[in-house]
Amino acid sequence: MLYIITALKPEAQAFIDKYKLKKERLHRYTLHTNENMKLIVSGLGVLDAMLATQALINQYDINDTDIFLNIGICGADSRFKIGQLLEISSIYYKDAMYTLNENSKENIVCLDHEASQNDYEIVDMESYGFYEATKHSSAIKNIFMLKVVSDHFEPKKVTKEATKSLIFNVLEEVLKKVYT
Repeated sequence: MLYIITALKPEAQAFIDKYKLKKERLHRYTLHTNENMKLIVSGLGVLDAMLATQALINQYDINDTDIFLNIGICGADSRFKIGQLLEISSIYYKDAMYTLNENSKENIVCLDHEASQNDYEIVDMESYGFYEATKHSSAIKNIFMLKVVSDHFEPKKVTKEATKSLIFNVLEEVLKKVYT
């Protein structure tokens, strides 16, 4: 099973549309499912990402062939192109570094607020929450964090439509990364 965690509905919408996911409830969350994937929309921030990811882990019988994917948009330095898919290896949060995947190359800074200044290379607001929930489960062996560059530290310019489009444009590449 592919378990997908997104923060925002527009990030989820590309998966919902392409894979005809059906809407369900899981506690306080909206869950979208088919026979191969379960997608949960967590809401913004570390705590929401952690709680939504944990809700999936608690609800389902996770095994070592299951895949957990955190995908969403991120702000990034202008050396990254808008729409570029980034595979995250490490997360910096509150002055500490956490390694998610040693085979990846990009590091992300997880903030508790939107970043509107170019003080970092790559930023988001949920990565540490996803990491924190998945690291405690010994059954979870396949963990991926993929981010799509949505802006160069101009979060107010990001629209729902653009977010959905950015994710939709990388769907095939995302699935190649998690299934190979």
